Amino acid sequence: MLFAFTADLIPLYAIYALLFAARGLNAAQISSLFVLWSATSFLLGIPSGAWADTVSRRGLLMLSGALLGAGFAVWIRYPSYLGFAAGFVLWGTSGALRSGTVEALIYDDLYARAAAAEYPRVMGCVRAAGESAALAGVLIAAPLYAWGGYALVAWSSVAIAVVHTVTAALLPSAPKSVSAAEVEDLEDGVAEREPDELGTQESHRMFESRAVESESIGYLATLRAGLREALRVRVIRRGVVLVALLNGITAFDEYFALLAGHAGAGPSVSAVLVGVTVAGALAGATLAGRTRGVSARVMAAVLAVAGVLFIAGALLAGAAAHHPGAMYVLTAVGFSAVGIAYGIDYNADVIASARSQDAIAGPARATVTSVSGLATEVIALLVFVFAAVAATWLSPPVMVALLGVPLLLAAGLLPTWMPRGRSVDERRGA
Repeated sequence: MLFAFTADLIPLYAIYALLFAARGLNAAQISSLFVLWSATSFLLGIPSGAWADTVSRRGLLMLSGALLGAGFAVWIRYPSYLGFAAGFVLWGTSGALRSGTVEALIYDDLYARAAAAEYPRVMGCVRAAGESAALAGVLIAAPLYAWGGYALVAWSSVAIAVVHTVTAALLPSAPKSVSAAEVEDLEDGVAEREPDELGTQESHRMFESRAVESESIGYLATLRAGLREALRVRVIRRGVVLVALLNGITAFDEYFALLAGHAGAGPSVSAVLVGVTVAGALAGATLAGRTRGVSARVMAAVLAVAGVLFIAGALLAGAAAHHPGAMYVLTAVGFSAVGIAYGIDYNADVIASARSQDAIAGPARATVTSVSGLATEVIALLVFVFAAVAATWLSPPVMVALLGVPLLLAAGLLPTWMPRGRSVDERRGA
């Protein structure tokens, strides 16, 4: 949990958009940096996943931490558009190395301890730790900026990245449950028949029979099996898209600081306002265990309310710029509404992810999950591209409000696209 905490305890997260603006970058340039960041993670996601299967995952996570610190150091040394772009390439590479590697390392460690069933609970704790760290990082950004400006915030982030690298060295080094170097290619006849639909016990048994065979198939064959399940099995495909949509649209949080700045809030107050939204995400993750049994239709209705709250909150916070006397009230209420909406979306994302994991029946769970991660990056990239274009004609409040529209889309898809998952009896083959 300490590793997850130090990975997200970065004060610079809260105000780096303001740092860019202070160095003369406009909204379109800032959005282009986000596009570069997302594109780097997108392009390196699959190669880094393959790398994680052939080298030490712990060593890869140490390298990820080192690159993160180096990216922030580049920002400090070269505070220009090109310097920020280089830093984002390093940051995107760091994220790509970490994405999927953490999940694989944790799963393999639990597998080695004969406790793989504990994976969902452990990952829930890891995500909660990450959100808690993000909230703490946002909150300490305000006093750090007050004491030493952007420089102190940036150097503190570099220091935390170094601590993160050290904690990565303390992680377990479990043997891989499946390694590309340890298995042979799948025979051509193993996968002659693929189900086009999932939802029957026959389909589950077909994939589960292949799960047993996964101990003797090759890396490429496992990759193919995962891609087939993610793309050809309807309930898995829909779950992948739904999780990617719920997760990818949270890229709108990159513009919360700009929204606060437009309302007239300074960097210290902006950090606190952004902290409100992070608190919403933390609450959503914490409540996921209590809301996991909620029906898809009820969840969809709540998500629709979240979409309305997000749009209204963004516009209300933006209105503060035109009402100086009520600025703090309007921004507080507006960001509270945005934070609640963010928390609802995060809660729905956690539950949809868990149900998607329940629905996966094939031998390549990590590959199926990586497809969802790739789709998430695509959606995040679309968010950044839209913001970059919209910023040319629209004010930050209107632009951010429009980013809440996909919440309404997700609410419409959720009743039929949320995977049902499988009961305990089905998992046991009953």
